[in-house]
Amino acid sequence: MKKRVFKILIILIIFIMIFIFLNRLLKPKYATTLVEGSMISSYYNEPKDHEVIFIGDCEVYANFSPMKMYEEEGIKAYVRGSSQQLIWQSYYILKETLKYETPKVVVLNVNSLRYGKDSSEVSEAYNRLMIDNMKWSKEKIDLINESMTDEESFISYVFPILRYHSRFDELTKEDFEYLFKNKDNTYNGFLVNKNVKPAGNLPTVRTLASYDFPDECIDFLEKIVKLCNENKIKLVLIKAPSLYPHWYDEYNENIENFAKENNIDFYNLLEKKDEIGLDYSTDTYDGGLHLNFYGAEKLSKYFAKILKENYDLTYFSGDEAYNKKLEEYRKLRN
Repeated sequence: MKKRVFKILIILIIFIMIFIFLNRLLKPKYATTLVEGSMISSYYNEPKDHEVIFIGDCEVYANFSPMKMYEEEGIKAYVRGSSQQLIWQSYYILKETLKYETPKVVVLNVNSLRYGKDSSEVSEAYNRLMIDNMKWSKEKIDLINESMTDEESFISYVFPILRYHSRFDELTKEDFEYLFKNKDNTYNGFLVNKNVKPAGNLPTVRTLASYDFPDECIDFLEKIVKLCNENKIKLVLIKAPSLYPHWYDEYNENIENFAKENNIDFYNLLEKKDEIGLDYSTDTYDGGLHLNFYGAEKLSKYFAKILKENYDLTYFSGDEAYNKKLEEYRKLRN
């Protein structure tokens, strides 16, 4: 009887080990393709001593370079951005971040406020890029429940094999190389792109039926405000200088009114493109949606000065880990 129980136990252990192995093997690694899926997880291996945390969508991870900010003003910053990060997702990413550290300043890009729960921008593809490589926590569970589309199931996030079982025919060397580790594709959350594609003819600006942000977006913005206030963090709202999708004057007025009512600073950096020195014929990699490396350096230098002059940040210069990373970063300019 004991031998039989022992055999069953061994078989069960082997089955569990194989199941865990297949879960890790079949889940996309986001190491060399769809690298946007690796950004959220890269944060976990970083020292947790950042005085500035950026949260938001691609308008933060493509446009703001923390290493340039460190070089210019001695600022320790990190970008916790992800593709199409919606406002409720930013809230839970911020909550998770505060379990690791409490920055002096949180910078939130407001572009996602235009997208409500019924928006076409809500999709499993974007959800997976952000959620797949998050560490398990209450925040991750809440984020999944808040973000899932009607076609998704919670259990498929717990057991990726249920979602990615068809990847057996698509496995590459990368899936084995990064089976038990993640590749860091960023510099403190900044995703480098040195390509140049000048801004050309932008889509015609459409008239909208309403310029009010969806109620659920305002609700989560208010939750972010409350979370920052409770932790004595200065919240700063920004609109990155992206030419598309079009940022309406009415959107801007709504944000300005909200910021004024809540005693929050708001910087529309799209209006400051000339002061920043941006040239959309050379400083964007996709026709004006995002800045490239050269444009991001200009924007980061400009915004680092704003942060240093207004928010009582420490000037760091002798940090060995940062200096080593900065030395590697500077090689990108060659």
